[in-house]
Amino acid sequence: MTAYEALTPDVIQEFFDIAGRRVVVGEAINPDYAHDAMPIYGIGMPEVTIDVKTTEEISAILKICSTHHIPVTVRGAGTGLAGGCTPVQGGVVLCTVLMNRILGYDEANRNVRVQPGVLLADLQKDAAAHGLFYPPDPGEKYATIGGNVSTNAGGMRSLKYGTTRDYVLALTVVLPSGEIIRLGSPVSKSSAGYSLLQLMVGSEGTLGIITEITLKLIAPPKCHCSLIVPFRTLEEAVRAVPALRHSEAVPQAIEFFEKEMLTAIEAYLGTSVFPKEIEGETVGAYLLVTLDAASNDLLDESVMTASQLLLDASAMDVLVADVPMYLDKTWAARSAFFESLEYQYNLIDQCDVVVPVAALPEFAVYVDGLRAALPFDVHMFGHAGDGNIHIYACTRGRRGSREDLFAFKQAAAAFMEQLYAKAAALDGQVSGEYGIGFGKASYLQKSLDPVQIRIMQGIKEVFDPGLILNPNKICY
Repeated sequence: MTAYEALTPDVIQEFFDIAGRRVVVGEAINPDYAHDAMPIYGIGMPEVTIDVKTTEEISAILKICSTHHIPVTVRGAGTGLAGGCTPVQGGVVLCTVLMNRILGYDEANRNVRVQPGVLLADLQKDAAAHGLFYPPDPGEKYATIGGNVSTNAGGMRSLKYGTTRDYVLALTVVLPSGEIIRLGSPVSKSSAGYSLLQLMVGSEGTLGIITEITLKLIAPPKCHCSLIVPFRTLEEAVRAVPALRHSEAVPQAIEFFEKEMLTAIEAYLGTSVFPKEIEGETVGAYLLVTLDAASNDLLDESVMTASQLLLDASAMDVLVADVPMYLDKTWAARSAFFESLEYQYNLIDQCDVVVPVAALPEFAVYVDGLRAALPFDVHMFGHAGDGNIHIYACTRGRRGSREDLFAFKQAAAAFMEQLYAKAAALDGQVSGEYGIGFGKASYLQKSLDPVQIRIMQGIKEVFDPGLILNPNKICY
């Protein structure tokens, strides 16, 4: 582990000279800055936090930290789920939430420039007001765009529209040395050397700090609806997915979840949206499918195609949600899955493995078969259309009990080892969208051959030879 220098009063004064009262030290530091939304992956208290406002401020701060070999961790809204913004080496935390301006639209070329602290929900709403559509749709709408870019966030619409990576046209980045670089440009394609732009997307703040983003926008679909599709069993539900994904219906999203997840959602929201019985039979699992089209006639055709395919695949029924209020309630419930688990449990661990879509039924059935022997609850849901499954190990435990935490972490780690091994056997990957951060770094090491890890470490060292930026993440 790299040895870093301690912060001195003189260095802290240099930070005050740059950012004034936005520099916070010692006991005044907000404890939320010590972790992300998964504190089980560790808590690292920084020595200084700075709510930065400009590219130039970040550049000046990084020059100081590079000179004095001080670790720096960047964070946005802190909604990450892999310990990516946890300052495990202490040092300085730079928070970008004040860099929250939408800088301007180029409507002729359909793109928008934003600062990294802009919230996903705000950008989507603002783009819609300009008659444009930003498709990436991670479940956490109050994450920042900078965080989405740093983790290559996927979400529910990635099946049809792709992930965040597919919409990033250009970035302004501050390197650990304090140098400012501009990557990419608002063009449709490029063969101009190595794509440093795409290397930066998904790098989780380990190679540079993103301070401005140019994103591609598209025309919004004219009409859309959702299908609520109950099944008797989880296996029947996920077995219906591959054929639906490749059908002429061209779904925008295919989500799945089990009846146990529905119980957690309803307890959290205090409302009921999905049917629990169909003609006296108990529902065991659900698909939630979104379709969109350029006209109502085309949408009707897609609904008919998808409905027939799903009924042929043993669906108990196909319920069409096309009224705005019902659509909003349906997707609000889906978006609240993680919050509902936080409401119900004190200790949570998670993984977001991704497997080939055709392997999804085998993987889901495998996970289901592990439940009986586990000392905690397991909840499973995810983006069935692209094979990205979110699996949560959850227990109520005694709040604040070190013994309960230790026992849970040991049992959860053994469970995660089983999940990652099975995913690897099916040609899957450790993470589909949450990233590696600190919490999943050991699993990535095991899943990749040493040559790939060596290359990743070499890339890190080219960008950050002092290893000061977001240390101990991903490949270290």
